[in-house]
Formats: sequence, C-alpha cells, structure tokens
Amino acid sequence: MTMTEKFFIHEKAICDSSDIGDGTRIWGFSQVLKGAKIGKNCNVCAHSFIESKVVIGDNCTIKNGVAIWDCITLEDGVFVGPCAVFTNDFKPRSFLKRGGSHFLPTLLKRGVTIGANATIVCGVTIGEFAMVGAGAVVTKDVPKHTLVVGNPARAIGMICFCGERLTTDDYCPVCKKALSQNSMEQTIKLLSKV
Repeated sequence: MTMTEKFFIHEKAICDSSDIGDGTRIWGFSQVLKGAKIGKNCNVCAHSFIESKVVIGDNCTIKNGVAIWDCITLEDGVFVGPCAVFTNDFKPRSFLKRGGSHFLPTLLKRGVTIGANATIVCGVTIGEFAMVGAGAVVTKDVPKHTLVVGNPARAIGMICFCGERLTTDDYCPVCKKALSQNSMEQTIKLLSKV
C-alpha cells in the first residue's frame, strides 16, 4: 500500500495522476490515468477506472466496478453506485477512430446520486442533488432534486438534500421542512445529531 501524508493508494491500484486531493483513497485493482483530476476526501473503490480527461470534485464516492471516461465531470459530493455505466461517444464505431473531439461531455452537478447499475448516456447534465434510481437509463437532462427511474429514465418525484422523497408539496418528512426552507448545510447539521 502506498500512503502519503495527503492520500492513500492501495498497493494493487495503478495511479498515474499527480492531481489527487488530500484524504482521497484509491483502492485495489483500480486505475487512474495521467491527467485525471480527483478532489479531496474522495473514495475510489476497487475495480474502478478513471480516464485522463476526467474531473472529480471533493467528497465524491465511486463504488466498485465503475469506469469514468474522458469528458465526464463530477462536481462535489457526487455518489456513483456499484457498476454504474457512463458513455462518452454517442455514435461509437470500432472501425472509426474519431478521437476525443467526437466525445460528448457529461456533467453530474453537486450532490448527485447515481444508483447501482444505472447507465448515463453521454451529453447529459444531471442537476444538483438529483437521484438516479438503480438500473435507470438516463438519456436526457435531469433537473435538480429530481428522482428518475426506469428505461428510459423518467421523473417520478422530488428528492430532499437528505435523500428522502418529498411529499407533493415539496415537504421533507425527515428534515421536517419544505425544500425551499432547507439547505445541504442544514441537513448535515440536523442529521449529524441522530
């Protein structure tokens, strides 16, 4: 195992990037290519792959078996569940070597959660604190605080900062307040007491 004062790289991981934030952990059988940027306090679990033109913010979790390809950006606090799939080429052909200029960027905004085995088709933006259900296939943009499920993914409700589904009047039964009267900071303060 390789441990610096700043971050941890398991002895069976390969990390060629020099842009890894303090407190980040990269676990066994994972590979991070040169040029990838990973923020502070991230957890990159086993059997993950991060390509060179990827940007990952602070406090992100990438669970086992996830590959994050060029032109994908994760803002702070994003959770990617086990075996979630990302794409970056909308019209892939093995016999056509078009290069990175053909890739479509994908953006996961702050606080997004991607469920296990979900597929995120390239070229979409998933809004702040949105939640993609397990196995969903996202083919278009997802608004902030929206819960999407199915194939293709469709909105079925709104989600609080805490991850709880909101009532029809945007009230969170866990935080005991309307979404408009809440914030991530308030939710952390409330739930850290429990």
